[in-house]
Parts: sequence; structure tokens; C-alpha cells
Amino acid sequence: MTTPGDSGSGLIRRLPPVRGRLTANAPVGPMTWFRVGGPAEALFRPADLEDLAGFLAALPPDVPVTVIGVGSNLLVRDGGIPGVTIGLGCGFVDIVPDGDTVETGAGALDLNVALTAAEAGIAELEFLSGIPGTIGGGFRTNAGAYGREFKDALISADALDRSGELHTVTPAEMGLSYRHSDVDPDWIFVRARFQGAVADPAEIGKRMTEIRAAREASQPIRARTGGSTFANPPGHQAWKLIDEAGCRGLTRGEAMVSEKHTNFLINTGNATAADIEGLGEEVRRRVRERFGVTLNWEIRRIGRPIAGVEPITEGELTAAARTG
Repeated sequence: MTTPGDSGSGLIRRLPPVRGRLTANAPVGPMTWFRVGGPAEALFRPADLEDLAGFLAALPPDVPVTVIGVGSNLLVRDGGIPGVTIGLGCGFVDIVPDGDTVETGAGALDLNVALTAAEAGIAELEFLSGIPGTIGGGFRTNAGAYGREFKDALISADALDRSGELHTVTPAEMGLSYRHSDVDPDWIFVRARFQGAVADPAEIGKRMTEIRAAREASQPIRARTGGSTFANPPGHQAWKLIDEAGCRGLTRGEAMVSEKHTNFLINTGNATAADIEGLGEEVRRRVRERFGVTLNWEIRRIGRPIAGVEPITEGELTAAARTG
């Protein structure tokens, strides 16, 4: 199914036929948790694995491809996303527990995988309930929370390459480490298998309740935020560096560093993506100036800025740190 828009329809005409939904000029920015950013030139929601594989196999090689989940740890720049943006929908959200393992589509929410595992009496996946987003998105950063990471529970994952060929890889083959993966950035994860342990569902539920309470007490989870903004540098805690650099409550436009947890940026009203990204870069500049430590973005930033509001570059950040 194809839905043309005022722009992007030229690209739509170049794309292969699909059984899923193709939309031109799709407003993906407002779909993210920050609720900011421009449209996707074309948004494709495949019907199933075969639909996605066939689309990739026939896609013109010059068309850029971007994959998004539910936008929980994503900042779409104000100029929008060029090329095709792929979002995995209902054809990729099934969750099947079996004994002490869980097989799941990459479009399933981490929380839903944890809840399904708990109901089936499968422990050691409770940490997923503390990670906002989808399973597929978690592979890019080896997502983790409350003492565990994807690599600690993952058996294997399936991914399509740009030509539509399916690959099955193990954590070792993926090169997973703290907030890092060595997997080809063009691969699209579609399915995964996790290892748990049989346990009393009531005990599993208690652990998940503890995780939920800890998140609510320490994080601004009801604000328009993108989750944890920066990865912890070796030997440091990002929130503490940000706090001690005097950034708690710092604002740019209507973007603000959270008072509750300084490693979270918040859209307090009508912030733009440029406001949020610019604020993040100012935080990085201040931390580098104060401590000589470079914070690396954990939030994924995609798309084009609007002309005249280019984000701060790494070179500019370095120069600012040198000059103070």
C-alpha cells in the first residue's frame, strides 16, 4: 500500500512494490519520545519478514535506509530523514516463551518481552523491563539496565543485510560490549532468542516491581525525554560529571537538563531538535572543559538539520574546550 504526500512522492515512485505500507513525507519526529523533528522522506512498514527482504533486495542502491523503533532513544533532526525509513510493526512483535528461553520479533517492546517471560516463569530477563524501546534497537548499543546487558542473555539474533539476505549471529560474532556493537550498521535486526532460567513467577514479579520503583524514583520517565543521553565514560558516571560541571537545570530554548537525573535531556514544551542537540553539545563542552573527559552520545541522532541551525561539530566542541 502506498500513501503519497506533498513531498517524497518522487522517491516513492522509485521504490519496489510492497505488501506493507509506504508513506511519503511521514511525520516521524512527533512519534518519538522527544516529540520533535522533521518527516521521513518515505516511511516503510513491512507486512512481514518476506516483505522486508524482498523490498531490500529490489531497493535502488543509492537510496539511504534508516531503521527506527518506537523512538525512545532517538532524536530526529528538524530537517527530517532522507531516503527510506523502516519501522518494524505488527509483523515483528510476536513473543514466544519456550521452557527457559524466549524468542521474539525485533519490533517487540523490551518491557513486553520481560512481562511475557515473567508470566511464563522465565527469570533473568527482568532487566529488559528497565529499558525503554524495542528489542531491535537494543542491539546497536548492547542496551542494558540494572546489572545486565543484552549480551548477557542473548542466544542469537537474525538480521537482514542491505541485499535482503538473512544472517543469524551470536553475541560473540556481534562484538557486543558496553554500549557498542560491531555489527554492520546496514543490517536490520528482525528476530532474537534470549536465555533465561525457570523460576517462580511471583519472585520474578517482585524483581520487576523493584526495577519499576527504582526507575520512577530516579528518572524523569513521565517527561518528554530520550532516556539516557550519554554513555558512562570509563571510570566515571556521566550524570555525576554533568552535575559537577554545573549543568543541572541548564536550558537551551525549551530543552532542559533534567533536575531529577542530569543524564536526561527534556523537552519542556516546544523545544526543537536543534535545541535538544545543541544543549547536549553544550553539556559535552562543559564536561570536557572541566574534567578533560569526552561524553559520547547514547541517544541516536539522525536526519538533517534545518539550514542555519547546524548542530555543533566535534571539531567546534574541541576548539571550545581548548579556549574555554
